[in-house]
Amino acid sequence: MELCLGTALFGMNYGIFLQKKHDLEDAVRCLDYAAQNGVNAIDTAKAYGTAEEVVGEFLKKKSTPRDRLFISTKFKPNLLDDVKPADYERVIEQELTSQLKTLNTDYVDAYLFHSSRYAFDEDKLSAIHKMVEKGYTRKVGVSIYEPEEAFACLKSPFVDFMQAPYSIFDHRMKLSGVLKAIENNSCDFHTRSAFIQGLIMMDEDQAPDFLSEAKPIIKRITKLCDDAGISRVQLALQYVKREKAISHLVFGVDSLEQLKDNIRLFEEELPVELLDQVGTEFDNLKADIVMPSLWKR
Repeated sequence: MELCLGTALFGMNYGIFLQKKHDLEDAVRCLDYAAQNGVNAIDTAKAYGTAEEVVGEFLKKKSTPRDRLFISTKFKPNLLDDVKPADYERVIEQELTSQLKTLNTDYVDAYLFHSSRYAFDEDKLSAIHKMVEKGYTRKVGVSIYEPEEAFACLKSPFVDFMQAPYSIFDHRMKLSGVLKAIENNSCDFHTRSAFIQGLIMMDEDQAPDFLSEAKPIIKRITKLCDDAGISRVQLALQYVKREKAISHLVFGVDSLEQLKDNIRLFEEELPVELLDQVGTEFDNLKADIVMPSLWKR
């Protein structure tokens, strides 16, 4: 498994407390450092404010050869909702070519629908796959949330890339059999939300009112990490890293120092017994706690 640097916080305020986005210079510096230190995958999206522009500034510098990088981005959410099927391909191509111009590249390595329900629409999936045939992207797929969406993607001949939530608190992709199915499939599988938008790092008394139900969970993981003498960030990274079906762990940072720490912590190893304990301790947590998309702020 490898790391993939997520760029949401490079283009907009993001996270539980909507941390202020990076300024351009700091964001490009993070991308540069990542690429020079083994993190060659970058994830962005049209919906992440100015994030694609930031990645474009980084690529324009050419400090890292383009063929050494894996760039994934996403189609604007819901954009095909009112489009006729005959026009899907035209609209997708128009959008993607505009994004490529912003990114300062001729192609992306993966292009995803940001609307997870499109996983069930073969006409839309067929249309986005045409972008591979036209040379605009190497892979296409869907950014999903639910196991049912993952299984729909695995059945489609047009999907060879997925991004899904998976974390120390969110085991749905494993418990449902998605990870097992991925092992027997050629689909590239990236996971996000390892830190659950910062929930994994906060103290019990810092949890906002809309996450009051998470306080006992935070207390449990804090004690577990204190007893083991490790950080929660380290445990969060290592828990995801153990899954062979996942090719990349997408993570975000709010500073260059945090980026350096995360790269270091990812390379370290934790006892298998501890990771197994975590798997048992946090199975079957409520979705509205572990899925940021369901939070009622």
